[in-house]
Amino acid sequence: MQITFELVQLPVPQDLNIIVGQSHFIKTVEDLAEIMAGSVPGVLYGLAFNEASGPCLVRTEGNDPDLVQAAKDCAFSVGAGHTFYLIMKHAYPINVLDRIKACPEVCQIYCATANPIQVVVAQSEQGRGIMGVIDGSSPKGVEGDSDKADRKGLLRRFGYKLA
Repeated sequence: MQITFELVQLPVPQDLNIIVGQSHFIKTVEDLAEIMAGSVPGVLYGLAFNEASGPCLVRTEGNDPDLVQAAKDCAFSVGAGHTFYLIMKHAYPINVLDRIKACPEVCQIYCATANPIQVVVAQSEQGRGIMGVIDGSSPKGVEGDSDKADRKGLLRRFGYKLA
């Protein structure tokens, strides 16, 4: 039995957020769509789920055709069964992540980010699976006082912390 590894750059449109996860059932598609529809007014999203048995189709939902296409592109480029790719606009992962993690079909979340993403994929005779992700860049140093002030200011501008 052979196994190979591949590094896949996810084709996520710039400045959009993506959540990459693993789930175990086709019901995930509708449940995640309902979570998105009920979480943030005005959110635009595209969702793709790689089915792992039967017809092994990429199942999709969403309310923005471009985001659905982007999610499909991510799903096809990774090609790992039972994985999902949720791309969103006018919302952040922090707005929906707890509800997504509480979805009964969701097994794990690999990342939730607007950074460039590389997925480490293993390939066997049976199929493909995600081994992990590379989310953004490596650290370049440790924050100083001005960096700390910038971080705190950013959180307050976004409304995540009180003034």
